[in-house]
Amino acid sequence: MATVLSVSGSPSASSRTNRLLRHLDHRLTAQGHEVIPLDVRTIPADALLGADFRHPAIVEATALVARADGVVIGTPVYKAAYSGVLKALLDLLPQYALTGKTVLPLATGGTTAHVLAIDYALRPVLSSMGARHIVQGWFTLDKDIVVGEDGGLTVAPAATEALTQVLEQFSEALGRRPVLAAAS
Repeated sequence: MATVLSVSGSPSASSRTNRLLRHLDHRLTAQGHEVIPLDVRTIPADALLGADFRHPAIVEATALVARADGVVIGTPVYKAAYSGVLKALLDLLPQYALTGKTVLPLATGGTTAHVLAIDYALRPVLSSMGARHIVQGWFTLDKDIVVGEDGGLTVAPAATEALTQVLEQFSEALGRRPVLAAAS
């Protein structure tokens, strides 16, 4: 069993990015991983924007990254790049905070024009932070993530299939072959 830190770089609690990550957290837990969610938006803005490396929330986030075997990083795409709140956190982590880690980058956005944001904006930063292995990421269109009136999440079948594949690759890279869930 691996310890996975699931980082939501969305500034909104009700965002599709955040909901999708928490949905995927359940799938990783079902595969036997310990998953620790980290919503960057919950870190005080004064700590993030003031670059307060000693703030308890920054110290805790740094410790969570250090403890994790793998990191899932999810972000909405704004202006063809990952979110500013995620950028602020990544800037405050130690330069090589991801050394030895397996990383799964995920992004959501409103148009396929931003599909390369993972490869051109996020992946280089993760690589520069020493990630051992950055598995193939996935960009999910907002329209493929539907939140029901009851708060339940429905992901379009094609996106579900792709996300299942990248989660399996991530699990395998962590050194544990995933248990495939029975079809529902």
